[in-house]
Amino acid sequence: MLASGLVSVALFCLAATGVSGFTVTTNNADVRVKENDGTDLICKYSGDFGSNPRVEWKFKDPKGSQTYVIFDGKPTKPYSTRVSMYGSNLRFSKVTRKDNGVYDCEVSGSGEQFGEVRVKMTVLVPPSPPLCRIPSSVTTGKLALMSCHDIDGSPPPKYRWYKDGTLLPPEPHKISGFKNATYRLNADNGNLEFPRATKVDSGQYYCEAFNDAGPPQRCKGAKMEVRDLNTGGIVAGVIVVLLLLALLGFGIWYANKKGYLPKKTESKPKPSVVYQPTSLYGGDDEDGEFKQKSSFVV
Repeated sequence: MLASGLVSVALFCLAATGVSGFTVTTNNADVRVKENDGTDLICKYSGDFGSNPRVEWKFKDPKGSQTYVIFDGKPTKPYSTRVSMYGSNLRFSKVTRKDNGVYDCEVSGSGEQFGEVRVKMTVLVPPSPPLCRIPSSVTTGKLALMSCHDIDGSPPPKYRWYKDGTLLPPEPHKISGFKNATYRLNADNGNLEFPRATKVDSGQYYCEAFNDAGPPQRCKGAKMEVRDLNTGGIVAGVIVVLLLLALLGFGIWYANKKGYLPKKTESKPKPSVVYQPTSLYGGDDEDGEFKQKSSFVV
């Protein structure tokens, strides 16, 4: 433990020391404050930074976005109504959950003098009743997944599940009464999973979200029932479908037999057309009648 503490102190000093040996430190690198309360972030520096060192504060949120809190000796617009400076320290008159993150105090002189220190601020917000999803019915041997999530709690809450009013241990194989349990519980994201549900997993379930900012909150409980596969119903359904198909086929056959269905039109061959051209010459034709010289069959 002593060696670990010495290593931590050494790393902290290294992080707070500037490139030329100028040192910037804090007496509280992990600030925890309730939402809507005020707090101070301390930044102290030593070394010859000159007569008028420049002090800036930057904020980085959990998503990695960085903004200025103090720039050119003044609070930036988003902080101007609730942030002020005294010396090199930062004072919040009121914090909100959006202030969760890390704050860097940077001190620089007129030359190469530079040093910085980081302060983490955790805004304490109790959890709200979490949103739970619990399946009402699951088939035996299939996956059953329950979820539980809260978006308000800070620090991010952890989760625990209850079945029929009994707390489910996160590691059931270590508890004698739960050695046969097959569930997996993730206390960090709130998931309760049954890889292959059995009938003994049926019951009334609810989830609870908790952190150290306030009392735990639970969701409304719901019942999950694990049922065997209904093979009788499946067989009955198949039989009904087959009967309907047979009835449809019989109806078509009967309608066709009675002549209710239109018959296909039979195609008839086209008659031959004989073309008899009129002779242009009377000559040898008797009585002015024309005789067929040739025929053209269409």
